[in-house]
Amino acid sequence: MVDYWFGLCLSFFTYSEGGGGKRLKTNWGAAIQIAAVYVGTVVGAGFATGREIVEFFTRFGFIGLIGMLMSGYILIFLGSKLMVISARIKAESYEEFNEYLFGKSLGKGINLLVLFMLLGVCGVMLAGAGAIFEEQLGLSKTSGIVITIVLSIIVMVVGIKGLFAVNTFVVPLMITFSFILMGLSLRLPNFMDQLLYIPNVTDGWKAVISPFSYTALNLGLAQAVLVPVATEVKDERIIKLGGILGGVALTIILIAGHFTLIMLPNFASYEIPMAIIMKNLASSLYWIFVLVIYGEIFTTVIGNVFGLEKQIKKYISLPKMVTVSGIFAISYLLSLFEYSRLLSYLYPIFGYISLVFIVLLWMKPMNDIKK
Repeated sequence: MVDYWFGLCLSFFTYSEGGGGKRLKTNWGAAIQIAAVYVGTVVGAGFATGREIVEFFTRFGFIGLIGMLMSGYILIFLGSKLMVISARIKAESYEEFNEYLFGKSLGKGINLLVLFMLLGVCGVMLAGAGAIFEEQLGLSKTSGIVITIVLSIIVMVVGIKGLFAVNTFVVPLMITFSFILMGLSLRLPNFMDQLLYIPNVTDGWKAVISPFSYTALNLGLAQAVLVPVATEVKDERIIKLGGILGGVALTIILIAGHFTLIMLPNFASYEIPMAIIMKNLASSLYWIFVLVIYGEIFTTVIGNVFGLEKQIKKYISLPKMVTVSGIFAISYLLSLFEYSRLLSYLYPIFGYISLVFIVLLWMKPMNDIKK
């Protein structure tokens, strides 16, 4: 999915006439397009299933809602700052950005760490595909994982450009469904009671860290798209406005998902809680929503594998399909764990690791960087 959004963002800010590049005349128009790329990069399969929101926020009740508002501020502030710095230093890739932020030696280590994080996300996504087959279709988890791997390899051989275009419809459709479900949830009895409820959880201390680990995880992975986008756009006013609009939109989408999930009894016990809610509240749209979730997972897998193959090639020179097969082999072993358990362990760990990234980004003085 990362490569899809990278290709999409370049199509936003470049044109084909005469082989040059023509900027949009309207600042608002360009800013909205940056915001769309920002939202599309962050809102992925973990959001579509609902597990990501549950793990970082909803399971903490009202405290989780406060955490979302904090995350929103960080996404606005640091997302904009990340892109502005990228534009000023003219970074062509996130590798260059990390080497600038951390220094050349440590930056290379961080880039290698991002590679392993993407590999872990692939494992989580395959587990999610298996969970859909098991929980929603009544088939075995293994069959879902194997079918997804086979289809992914076929797409890698045939070509992925057409598949990524699916996200042009999948992401807006997924967001639309989220707001439909929120609207239906707001009409349910005892909504305010559920909204203000603070559950007793054994790891309640994580509610304080979650806003930071969530944004660290997502910004750490999203930099692969946001860095080259900012360098392409160059205009800081447009970049800042796009970062603000994108951060605000992400906050609203997060809250919409939270408002929906709190109305599902025992939401933490489901692998794909959003699908269960759709089945209960809008059964006529249920199968479409399941397909949308699977489409989001599938394109995330393909995007990550495609990006990983290109990154691994920088370290080890192997035939493409050998590298792809190795990625899927490791991802398959990870996917044997339960989707919800795998996400609940790996995503927070990746978030904690990425905290160093957002702390350094936060502390980096803008005045030291020439415009």
